[in-house]
Amino acid sequence: MITVGIVDYGAGNHASVTHALRQLGYKVRFGCSADVLDMVDVIVLPGVGAYPSAMEGMESRGLVKYLRKQAAQNRPMLGICLGMQLLATEGYELGHTPGLDIIPGKVTPLRSPRWHIGWNSIEHKGRDPLLVESDREIFYFNHSFIFDAPEDYVVAVSHHGLQFNSIVRRGKVAGVQFHPEKSQLAGNRMLKNIIESLYYA
Repeated sequence: MITVGIVDYGAGNHASVTHALRQLGYKVRFGCSADVLDMVDVIVLPGVGAYPSAMEGMESRGLVKYLRKQAAQNRPMLGICLGMQLLATEGYELGHTPGLDIIPGKVTPLRSPRWHIGWNSIEHKGRDPLLVESDREIFYFNHSFIFDAPEDYVVAVSHHGLQFNSIVRRGKVAGVQFHPEKSQLAGNRMLKNIIESLYYA
């Protein structure tokens, strides 16, 4: 059985992510220390919150250096919504904040409309196994910032006024801008496929 570790950085949507993962049959552990996260197979950074306070929370818990080291060692990692954005090099919410710098890119505000809440489809850019059976399916989004990444790291895009990146990936680290744990059957299928694809890659 795959064990998924949910990172506690003082923010995030822990309850719904935990519920979704357990419903899919995974063992879930929750913590902010190397002792806990070293024992899991896939690391998940949940969403919800503000970029600066999330990075501050991770720094205060010693998670920034830890997560960078785990990514460099090719450990499977998934960021959801804000968790995806934290993977970037830097963010521009309430000023400038250095990010985890695991996937190159920067987090910038949506221009027009300035908030994206609701259901939207994703469009596959290539043939990444993360998107098996999920191309053009609809997922739940709730964000006002986007991950601007080089094209080589973009797996899928969506449209809200302008086009933005909805899935990014670098090796065994991936990020999704939407909330698969809130996206019903399509979300469960996507979440399971990502966990399995990253773990067995």
